[in-house]
Amino acid sequence: MTDKIVVLVTCGSAKEARKIARTLVEKRLAACGNVLEVPVRSIYRWKSLIESAKEYLLILKTSVSRFEALETTVKSLHSYRVPEIIALPIAAGSPEYLAWIVESLGPPRRRGQRA
Repeated sequence: MTDKIVVLVTCGSAKEARKIARTLVEKRLAACGNVLEVPVRSIYRWKSLIESAKEYLLILKTSVSRFEALETTVKSLHSYRVPEIIALPIAAGSPEYLAWIVESLGPPRRRGQRA
């Protein structure tokens, strides 16, 4: 088991999903955000009624230690009162990809600083 997670967030528009993803990557709270530009149909219960909506899925890669700040940032940018923010563990992954996540979440390098 790793300390890396995949976070799923559904959004009301692709534009909203892109904005959230960009902000999270800029703040180093996510290494990567994938926006599924094709809508998904969500069927759910809200205030005792069965609802249906077109939504856009945002898939984020991050670490457990960044989750709380990621969640706070998503909530501050999201248009929903109760956005879906679900974290799933990454049980295993290629060592190179997991190292890239760590590097992407780390502090920015200064000019001339070596890896």
